[in-house]
Amino acid sequence: MNSKTISIVSYITIIGWIVAYLQNKNNKKKNELASYHLEQGLGVFIFAVILNIAITIIAGIIPSLGSILSLLGLLPLVFIILGIIAANNEALKPVPIIGKFFEGRFNF
Repeated sequence: MNSKTISIVSYITIIGWIVAYLQNKNNKKKNELASYHLEQGLGVFIFAVILNIAITIIAGIIPSLGSILSLLGLLPLVFIILGIIAANNEALKPVPIIGKFFEGRFNF
């Protein structure tokens, strides 16, 4: 796989991220684009897990907020789509809001 494909696949579910990680790891020459989007993709998935745990806890405490909070559950999907667009354009552009936090946190 080339770096653009690895970058795009890194956003498609956690299994896609694992496949992209293994492909990038097997490359003799590490690619900055693929490594950057692997970081961003993992960051989006970590954010999604934490967000869903928080929504579940808050909805359990205040059930009337459940339907409103469920709309927040779509936020990771928006981040994934924006990340795929950036990867397709071969840009080292962070995912909005949470992307800067995950820059340089992981060593791929």
